[in-house]
Amino acid sequence: MKRIELTDYVAALTAHRSPHQTNYFAMYSSVLGGVVTDPALMQAPIDDHLVHRGDGVFEACKCVAGGIYNMSAHLARLERSAAAIGIHWSGGMDAVRALALETVRMAGQSDCSIRIFLARGCGGFGVNPYEAICPSLYIVVHHTSPSFMRIHPEGATVRRSAIPAKSSEFASIKSCNYLPNVLMKRESVDAGVDFVVGYDAAGFMTEGPTENMGVVTRDGDLLFPCLKNILAGTTMLRVMQLAEMLQTSGELRTIQFRDISENDVRSASEMLIVGTTIDVVAVRAYEGRPIGAGKPGRVWRRLQDLLDADIQRNAAMRTMIA
Repeated sequence: MKRIELTDYVAALTAHRSPHQTNYFAMYSSVLGGVVTDPALMQAPIDDHLVHRGDGVFEACKCVAGGIYNMSAHLARLERSAAAIGIHWSGGMDAVRALALETVRMAGQSDCSIRIFLARGCGGFGVNPYEAICPSLYIVVHHTSPSFMRIHPEGATVRRSAIPAKSSEFASIKSCNYLPNVLMKRESVDAGVDFVVGYDAAGFMTEGPTENMGVVTRDGDLLFPCLKNILAGTTMLRVMQLAEMLQTSGELRTIQFRDISENDVRSASEMLIVGTTIDVVAVRAYEGRPIGAGKPGRVWRRLQDLLDADIQRNAAMRTMIA
């Protein structure tokens, strides 16, 4: 076994480049005190509690045509999640925002995804969070994928997840401890479906691996699960705001957070999935049976159009990275 010295380190990283790294454009590291644009240098220390304990929180945003969409909502949730586990970043979210914008500028990409990791920090391999000397911040700018419905216009297939739902205390924190989410995604891949959705001990819908889910009833109610059981998705909350236009026009009767049973899902006229990357997704089948007409419905189309327009208005402002 070869011993790698400090002088050999960069050469060793360069020799192990992978094709997928071409999708990584820039990374800010508070440990390094700056931004690197060579993917080989995008590293986190092994003794950061983020790495060996999942002790940190994160957000994922997207930049469209030079404008970072819904950034204030993402940073507000990052701050809430960090406060819930006792992490504080010097300078607060204004400092995080400035670093994120500068990282995007240095990446030179007007359409991209941005991941912000606020971690416990480096120092020791124990479970004690007080081992860490100070918090660390990592911001990664990488390739963004097209929204789900652009690739699958026929709609998505969904099955029920067997992974136990997170308790309400942990569901509301967007932490880097994502093992339940990983196992849910594994379920969907192994089952050959696009998504799985969880249910709590009382039998009410929670969420997907990285997405919020809801239904449109046959009476025209747009329903999402009660917030006590799920992560308050930034896209879900924005879609609910935009949906008020459909309530005003009479296309929807009500917009609610409510307990949603599996029977509610099966009898719905539409089932919807929402998320930062996927936008609004129409579900065509649940557990192998059609939802509604078995194809994307009218409310999905209207909500996706409203979200598209909202994203384009944000891009036209270009207030974020211009």
